[in-house]
Amino acid sequence: MRRRELLRVIGGAALTSIALPAHAADFRFAAIADTGTGGKGQYAVAKVLADVQARSPLGLVLLGGDNIYDNGEITKIKAVFERPYAPLLKAKVPFYPVLGNHDVRTNNGEDELRYFKMPGRYYTFNAGGIQFFALDTNVNADWEKQMHWLEQALSRSTAPIKIVYGHHPVYSSGHYGNNPRSVRDLAPILKAHKVTLYLNGHEHNYERTKLIDGITYLNCGGGAGLRPVGHSEFTALSRSVLHCVVFERSGSKLTLTALGTDGQAFDTVTLG
Repeated sequence: MRRRELLRVIGGAALTSIALPAHAADFRFAAIADTGTGGKGQYAVAKVLADVQARSPLGLVLLGGDNIYDNGEITKIKAVFERPYAPLLKAKVPFYPVLGNHDVRTNNGEDELRYFKMPGRYYTFNAGGIQFFALDTNVNADWEKQMHWLEQALSRSTAPIKIVYGHHPVYSSGHYGNNPRSVRDLAPILKAHKVTLYLNGHEHNYERTKLIDGITYLNCGGGAGLRPVGHSEFTALSRSVLHCVVFERSGSKLTLTALGTDGQAFDTVTLG
């Protein structure tokens, strides 16, 4: 497939990198997680997003939790959100967050719920022909009630592409590994309702699985400090690298492209 080039300038040096598919997409969005440090790594990832937005406008950004380090202090919101993503906010790109384990350390994340105008600790919305389902995967979440809600919401969905996202992984070759509760309680629901993608952060690395019961699981938590990641029998690709992921929907197909802070694509695949 022919691909258009994305030109980035870092430290005065022009770099060309593979970016997004050359065909016109029906809808484009991005995902980041573990971002809220206000440090150089976050700004480097944010710069890539700003470059993508300037050339190929984004419909929205999924914010996969740990939005404010270390303890979800809303007083840090300018340093860890408003300034890093100023170009996207100026362009009125909406962010759709979930809460991570660091976010709930202060006031159980209620300050972020109000700031981001989140409909709840878990919620669903439609955009660009895709239905998104945002989960609260923290240990203090009401899992039984939430799984019942998710199953009902998925059963009512007529969207050709369904994406579920939360902060914690289901399958992972990173520090935390597979999440037994999510494997037991969440994965069967995703399978039963033919979800296209489950996306999360928490592991501070990148890992895309092979299809597991028809679903791709994507760890995309590479916006803060990195952790090592291994390779399991279910792994398609894993990297310990700062990154963002850009998605393009064309019809019923969803293409993901993972971009490092050098602007280069290190993974791309079409789902569905």
